[in-house]
Amino acid sequence: MQQLLFPGNIQFWYETLRSMSHIAYGGADFGEVVATAERITEGDDDSWYTEWAATADRVSGEARKALEAGHEVSARDGFLRASNYYRSAEFFLHGHPCDPRHDDAYARSVECFKAAAALYSTPRVEAVEIPYENTTLPGYLYRVDDSGTPRPTLIMHNGFDGTAEEMHFFGAMAGVERGYNVLVFDGPGMPGPRHREGLVFRPDWENVVSPVVDFALTVPEIDNDRMALLGLSMGGVLAPRAAAFEHRLAALIAVDGLYDLGQVSVRNIPGTRQEAERLLRAVSAPELDAALDQLMAKDPISRWAIHHGMYVMGVDTPRAFNASYLDYTLADGIAEQIRCPTLVCDAVEDMFFKGQPEQLFEHLTCPRTLMVFSAEEGAGAHCHPGAMRLAQARIYDWLDDTFRTVRPR
Repeated sequence: MQQLLFPGNIQFWYETLRSMSHIAYGGADFGEVVATAERITEGDDDSWYTEWAATADRVSGEARKALEAGHEVSARDGFLRASNYYRSAEFFLHGHPCDPRHDDAYARSVECFKAAAALYSTPRVEAVEIPYENTTLPGYLYRVDDSGTPRPTLIMHNGFDGTAEEMHFFGAMAGVERGYNVLVFDGPGMPGPRHREGLVFRPDWENVVSPVVDFALTVPEIDNDRMALLGLSMGGVLAPRAAAFEHRLAALIAVDGLYDLGQVSVRNIPGTRQEAERLLRAVSAPELDAALDQLMAKDPISRWAIHHGMYVMGVDTPRAFNASYLDYTLADGIAEQIRCPTLVCDAVEDMFFKGQPEQLFEHLTCPRTLMVFSAEEGAGAHCHPGAMRLAQARIYDWLDDTFRTVRPR
């Protein structure tokens, strides 16, 4: 898709398109996004933060005034947009160590989202704490209504850089519209647990999802036989990893599918995969360290990804981050252990993981569907921003059809 804004910085454009995509479910207004982007200096992370935070402050201020005046719908809508704008504001602050503005903007994003959630009557949106090891995972339970009727349920989580709150716009409300209860959560490495307890990502994601399934089974409104799991972005490898070992799931959706993050780590290192892995995991590899520094200096996408990756993986060097990616894989027979029907989404212009959805699909032995989104549809970018209604329609139609064939256990 043509970069309508920030023509010289694809990362700034993609994140702007991401905010635009949330217009479909109330997470932004087009004019607010464009007006904010026009004030931002291209490539300047401080400018990005300042202008998005200013818009978020203004919108949240109007929402508070609306609430005080008794205009609850206007307040709810304003708080939703402000939550998303605060999320965008802190996006480029995840260096190592993190910029202190990151914590403040994240806290405001969550505060605004919870204020909006409290103003819903239908659906009911409840903040929940899911028992996990010695702590809890934050999340939100969306109930279609208060009838107490068990309904099919989609468990959802974000990926490398997104929040549980963002999933409201990335599928939660779309599910409620179609009669699904939805359970959204942040796992280790994701913003809630990373901010609160410093929990970082872990590759054995089944040990994250299984406690979430345990929690879901305690909710009377959830149909235990029709629970699906959706993972977004990096969740496209995490969710399949969980489904390979957690067999209480009736369906799996990877948006978009990933097979092996280690391929990203080794693709710019000369030699064989084995030699690249040895260098990444070595006690000392000064030439590779220097090469990674050079890559970060010339490539803004790599610079951001490595800085953020060090933060969410809990490591101190670019090489250690790349080494950590080696453990996030569905190779060596893991993908083949998935039993439930699986939808693998693919974006033809994915600038991060092109080709990986097809690899995952090829290794699946369960009932499987590959769903390709094109540039002509406006859906060709990673995770399909800009075509949110189209993407959600196709994903949920697939899930509808899949659940029609599910028999009670």
